Amino acid sequence: MLELDAKGVYYRELNSKVREAVSKGEKEIRLKNVNGQYYIGDGLRGDCKIMVEGVPGNDLAAFMDGPTIVVKGNAQDNIGNTMNSGKVIVEGHAGDVLGYGMRGGKLHIRGDVGYRVGIHMKGYKKQMPVIISGGSAGDFFGEYMAGGVLVLLGLDKNPRRTALVGDYIGTGMHGGMIFIRGEVQKEMCGMEVGVLEPDEDDMKLLKDYLADFCKDFNLNLDEVMKKPFKKLVPVSLRPYGNLYAY
Repeated sequence: MLELDAKGVYYRELNSKVREAVSKGEKEIRLKNVNGQYYIGDGLRGDCKIMVEGVPGNDLAAFMDGPTIVVKGNAQDNIGNTMNSGKVIVEGHAGDVLGYGMRGGKLHIRGDVGYRVGIHMKGYKKQMPVIISGGSAGDFFGEYMAGGVLVLLGLDKNPRRTALVGDYIGTGMHGGMIFIRGEVQKEMCGMEVGVLEPDEDDMKLLKDYLADFCKDFNLNLDEVMKKPFKKLVPVSLRPYGNLYAY
């Protein structure tokens, strides 16, 4: 395993070293003392694994296509921006706008996430992007979502938040699915969102995704699946058609 010390290293220099190592065939890289450096893993391809010790900056894994990134702590905003494939595992909390325009791959966040998670998530051809948070989420969860799967589990009660998820869930949503472990009030959702009970096929799909999530964080799948879920889907393919076109 290649170890790189990021202490005091400018983000461009750090990312240049990472890209160079991957281009030479390095399969495992450990980044130590990361402190807010932007763009780690951006545009990387292949099957390498990057361990991040510290807090990476914005746009972690943007445009990434294949690698796995494991963050041994918290992460900031814009993780997985337009990501094509691969996986990001965050062992702590993560920030806002995760998975913007995400086309494939997985984001597994053990803790809480911020606002506008899954915005414009779309999938690409047969790819199915998946974002799972083990904690709570802010407003506009799944905003303008066009494809993929969002899952919110609420495994740990956060005393700073009174609700599992904020308002305006799925505003502008016209594709994809959202699963929330617990009750969801219709007034919390965008007008185009329907709140349903998952059927047998939904639960099978959900169990497959959660099995992988639980493996990453050493959680008990059966315990996670015990509490009932709600399924949120769009009931209109053109939620704002009458506002912008006549």
